[in-house]
Amino acid sequence: MFQLPVDCLNEIFEHLKEDQLTLYSCILVNRFWCEISMKFLWSDINSYNTSKFRTLIACLPIESKKILHDNGIIISTPTSKFPTFNYATFCKVLFINRVYHKIKKLLKNQQIISEQNLNDKTQIVVNEIFKMLMNQVTSLKSLIFFPKSNMTFTLYPGAQNCLKNLSELHCNSNVSTELFYQLSQICYNIQIFSIEFRRTISSGLADLISVQRNLKCFSMMLCYDMTGESLKNAIPSLLLKLPNNLMKLDLYESYHSLSLSFINNLLDLQELHLSFSFKCISVFEELQYVILPKLQVIKIRKNYPENNSLIKFLENNGKNLKEICIGEDIAYSNNSLNLSIAKLCSNLKKISVGIKSSEIETLKIIFNSCNNLESIKIWCGREYLSEKEALEAIVKFSRNIYELILYHQFKVQFKLLPEELESFFINWIDRKPQKPLSLVIVRYFNTKSLDAIDKNIEIINKYIKLGVIKKFKITDFDDDEYI
Repeated sequence: MFQLPVDCLNEIFEHLKEDQLTLYSCILVNRFWCEISMKFLWSDINSYNTSKFRTLIACLPIESKKILHDNGIIISTPTSKFPTFNYATFCKVLFINRVYHKIKKLLKNQQIISEQNLNDKTQIVVNEIFKMLMNQVTSLKSLIFFPKSNMTFTLYPGAQNCLKNLSELHCNSNVSTELFYQLSQICYNIQIFSIEFRRTISSGLADLISVQRNLKCFSMMLCYDMTGESLKNAIPSLLLKLPNNLMKLDLYESYHSLSLSFINNLLDLQELHLSFSFKCISVFEELQYVILPKLQVIKIRKNYPENNSLIKFLENNGKNLKEICIGEDIAYSNNSLNLSIAKLCSNLKKISVGIKSSEIETLKIIFNSCNNLESIKIWCGREYLSEKEALEAIVKFSRNIYELILYHQFKVQFKLLPEELESFFINWIDRKPQKPLSLVIVRYFNTKSLDAIDKNIEIINKYIKLGVIKKFKITDFDDDEYI
């Protein structure tokens, strides 16, 4: 019987790693498939349920099990024998806080125990799990931790080999200086680094950023409890240590005035995501002077700069932009800004835009100016376009659009009639060139959309079968893919 080579199966299963049910089905094909699918089923510790943690404990070496026994810790496991696979070796994504949480819950459910004893016993079990992972995982990909106490997992035997190829790190600034220093001695190839800046900013963080050779994406969030002094002294110097070839920068939820002048140094930047509170909107004034020759994506959530500043930024950087999303979270649009986007960003492929019912001509201008547009997210509700108006405009004015996202900003009951929906698809079929449509409905929490009418769903299923609709999805604001 023909057998796909392991490289092909790995490639296939990589695309299925979020689909746990399908991976479980693959286990039943044969032992070869079982071994490969197990690696993906056990790769992300964040997805482990209680049963998987029991199995992980069964994988502990004899000396670790003895330590648990000597401390009166007895956790029932699926088998008294060593498991069929050494599941610990499959771990690629380690979320340390998840381990603490699940082990504490496991111990709490299994026996009556005081809070102090529970914390002590949890720490003992967690330490042994980390010892095993550091010793047996040959190449961890992603590490996530937001510590409430000092951690020493980097000192366990095998930690250097386990962490040396780490490509993703997600943590906060409360990490001890020693731990950051240890990571800086091991991890040189972090590509994705996200950090929450809190009241304490470890001096070891600068060392860790400085030694990175291949950092591509840096994300930071400034939390409420930060003091003005720590912001003033520590963060600007850290941001200046970011490599000039950084490709993506995400500054999120700042309630402090943070200078953006350092962005001028990031000449290879391709994606810029910004989110600032209203009282810090003045930080955007510097944005108009920034020139980023390789910038392709700009997303400014919540509040955004005054038109003059933003238009000046688009004059400097709009020509190369492929995607733009501005002010979406606050549901505020500006017609003059939309017209400037049409004029200055002619190479856009993706846009999120708020068009009022009285400004439908602006949407026509955008489509005429941006001939390469393939995806559009249109805000719906209140003074913005209704679903009917959005669908009519798309089929009438657009040329190359094949993804339409109707983004319902407000709690409004929509009533798109079946005959109106049918008319849209009939007209879509007549378009030249005719491309299969991806239609996504992002609802305001539980607000009903076109799916409120059963006949509409029947029509959509009909056109899915005909191949007119490639993808249809109804989701909400929690779906990161569409925010």
